[in-house]
Amino acid sequence: IVRDTIEREPVEMDGRMVPVDLDEDAPNGEFDNLYLDMNGIIHPCCHPEDGPAPEDEEHMYENIFLYLDRLVRIIRPKKLIYMAIDGVAPRAKMNQQRARRFRAAQEREEMEREQDKLRADWEAEGRALPNRGTGKFFDSNVITPGTNFLHKMSEAIRYYIHDRTTNDPLWQKLKPRVILSDANIPSEGEHKIM
Repeated sequence: IVRDTIEREPVEMDGRMVPVDLDEDAPNGEFDNLYLDMNGIIHPCCHPEDGPAPEDEEHMYENIFLYLDRLVRIIRPKKLIYMAIDGVAPRAKMNQQRARRFRAAQEREEMEREQDKLRADWEAEGRALPNRGTGKFFDSNVITPGTNFLHKMSEAIRYYIHDRTTNDPLWQKLKPRVILSDANIPSEGEHKIM
């Protein structure tokens, strides 16, 4: 539901940010609470499937902040914004995640070997070789409880919350209570929300 709403509501018009009309009613009705499973936001903002990867962690944070700004601008929650980042999962889930990550790493290595073989074959045939790209690869395994990356991400989101509640006119008008349940609190984001 939220994705459809976001895609119908432009954030920019003619390359400029559309200001929020604070006197106008919320465009999608009235909402008291907004519950966000942050991993569903963090992953696509850190390694998007349909666009270039962010250059560094600062750009990842910026993508997340812009996404959160869009959600708050559209939903305009009046009482609560609850952001839940996955914490340590139960043992069975950890085993499943470990197996999935291991398979993904194996598939990535196999794909790299296949690309190297194709490059060698094309080079032997005298074909023009496409550029390898930047060589940058984002390991999404760092979006895991206990990693330095996720610790810094939580700190960045805390900064974002403080900045918006202090400086943003929309947040100041709405005055929502904001709760961040970060990776230090066990359980998956969707379970924390429930």
